[in-house]
Amino acid sequence: MIWSFLAVLFSGWLYVDASYRGPQWQRWVFKPVTLLLLLALAWQAPVLDTTDYLILFGLLATLVGDALTLLPQRRMLYATGAFFLSHLLYTICFASQMTLTFFWPIPLIVLVIGAALIATIWTKLDELRWPVCTFIGMTLLMVWLTTEQYFFRPNDYSFSIMTGASLLLLANILWLVSHYRRRFSADSALIAACYFAGHFMIVRSLYL
Repeated sequence: MIWSFLAVLFSGWLYVDASYRGPQWQRWVFKPVTLLLLLALAWQAPVLDTTDYLILFGLLATLVGDALTLLPQRRMLYATGAFFLSHLLYTICFASQMTLTFFWPIPLIVLVIGAALIATIWTKLDELRWPVCTFIGMTLLMVWLTTEQYFFRPNDYSFSIMTGASLLLLANILWLVSHYRRRFSADSALIAACYFAGHFMIVRSLYL
């Protein structure tokens, strides 16, 4: 595992560095390479249950979504759908391993975050309003379920999936605000760092 981890770390660092300083070709190369290395790392997990394969399929959906973002603007609808599918597969995997619990402050905080994000970008979404809002809703559901699981079963596994889901939510918040509202300094590098760290923490859960 150590060499696979180092390969993921090095490839991800090269992409984050390219997002901050360039060149552009380095970004195009190392984003899919890093996701493929994460997929390989997930495949090497010592024991994969049936539901664990959903994480592998989620990574594949993410890879497709990233490829679609490199195409013209009209493909953003399909890219959003691929990201939605990825988070849906993650959520199903996590939900299959938890008992039903409810602690009301968690969904309340998640709803406030979602409402604030949608209010920020709503007027800029145009025809993508409902696809993007649906994607945001799925990401928030993933964060809610994983946070509930950590709150009631605070172990290394629940911490890993909660951290991974939260980092993916943060990455998507930064991406949507930067893309649809306003660019800010080092936005691409911050998005990439949260994005890869989030997926890595979810893959890490397969080893726990």
